[in-house]
Amino acid sequence: MESIPENHLLKLPSGAMEKIRKIHNFEKIERLQQAITILEDWIKKQDHIIKKDFSKDYLERTLITCKGSVEKAKKQIDRSCTMRTLMPKYFSKTNAKLELSKIIEISWAIPLPILTEDYYRVLIVKFNNDDNGLTTETIMQYYQYHIILSEYIKAHDYVNGFIVLYDMGRLNILDLMSKWNPVHLQQFTSIIIEGFGARLKSFHILTNSKAVELLINTVKHLVSEKISNRIYVQPTLKDLHKVVPKEILPVDYGGNERSSEKLHAEWVEELSSEEHVEYMKMMQKACTDETRRHAGKFNEEYMGMPGSFRSLCVD
Repeated sequence: MESIPENHLLKLPSGAMEKIRKIHNFEKIERLQQAITILEDWIKKQDHIIKKDFSKDYLERTLITCKGSVEKAKKQIDRSCTMRTLMPKYFSKTNAKLELSKIIEISWAIPLPILTEDYYRVLIVKFNNDDNGLTTETIMQYYQYHIILSEYIKAHDYVNGFIVLYDMGRLNILDLMSKWNPVHLQQFTSIIIEGFGARLKSFHILTNSKAVELLINTVKHLVSEKISNRIYVQPTLKDLHKVVPKEILPVDYGGNERSSEKLHAEWVEELSSEEHVEYMKMMQKACTDETRRHAGKFNEEYMGMPGSFRSLCVD
């Protein structure tokens, strides 16, 4: 891509694309173009991958999330398509406002407009369920909403990775833990990290609840050691400001950005736009025909993944 289109929700500083390319050894455009061509040729030869026409922009972003590795990019594309086939319930929704109305009231997912100085996007996940509105149904909606958001970010953003802030100040953590399905959480985490290639710099949980340690200890059994070592608790906004630039945060978090409520409303509208709904429908077709995959290769690539496919069936 020659440049990144302007986006009022995902702003990029001048020269960001060139600097991020350089971080991942793509300062020479010829090397990037060669890598994209290799991916295009490889996809054409994969009989089990149904979608053949991934855009060059999509392939470039995939290479960036894989730190410039063509081989890792191949695996990410394969895994993304495979997950859509084997776990379709996570990818089944296309319109956030019409299909996920319950969860968008309970939980807000807000990528902040301004990047950090090292080109990371901060994502705030804020829970508002004083009335214990989380249920098995709404937790699944939470995963489905984040898939819609992840598809948008993969199509429009250009970053070095993400810093995730979970605001659990109004959440009954023990109530949440009594209602979630650990297998679903593990599968969802695999989709985000292995399928979308989200590079996660750190997780910060904003809460002063004593139950947070139980939550973290439980989550650590469901994610890799690498991820678990990046989870931190920030009891107050003052503590948060030490690790996340204050000026890029919403005003209700002590920053200069428009409020989290306003940002959330803007994101729901954007994710429910006709353009993105059509994009979601298109990406639902980016799946696989498992009858055309070599079985031995499937076992080699997927049986060791978190949330193993060994016990899964197509649903």
